[in-house]
Amino acid sequence: MTRWWWVRHGPTHAKGMVGWTDLPADLSDSGTIERLIAALPEQALVISSDLRRAVATADLIPGTRLPHEAGLREIGFGDWEQLTADEVSARHGALARRYWEQPGDIAPPGGESWNTLCQRVAETVDRLTLLHPGRDIVCVAHFGVILSELQRANGQTAVEAFSQPIAPLSLSRVDISAGQRHCLFANRRFHHDP
Repeated sequence: MTRWWWVRHGPTHAKGMVGWTDLPADLSDSGTIERLIAALPEQALVISSDLRRAVATADLIPGTRLPHEAGLREIGFGDWEQLTADEVSARHGALARRYWEQPGDIAPPGGESWNTLCQRVAETVDRLTLLHPGRDIVCVAHFGVILSELQRANGQTAVEAFSQPIAPLSLSRVDISAGQRHCLFANRRFHHDP
């Protein structure tokens, strides 16, 4: 069994849509990061997307670091990058509604569809699972990437998966055995509210 420990990168505090835009993560919440690390297995492989918010978060996690994977990038929002939902609606109202209400093959101008993201991530995860069978793999990635793997593990539709929150610095786990996926938990959070 290969165990995937999915960590969402630290927050960017961006107000707009952030896909391939290479923003840094805020990693100042050391208490949350310490509690997250304590929940992870020792001697795991650690991997991240190649976007710096994921790379910097992964660099804080002990383990054997694997090369960054572009296949684990967030969904590409194309012309909608860094625009707020209101700005996207004002420019592409009907397309934006369909994109969110009927996720699948609809893509933003110059961006990726949900199905394109899911295929890209699935191919990357399947390849890495074959390369590292029976290992614990801590993967620091993005909201859409983690959601796509939870959707696959839970046999959900995209619309069903979209109701699952994935907070920054949260932990989700999917085990893979003989090609079967099992989600043990999703969006486990480690910060303490004051």
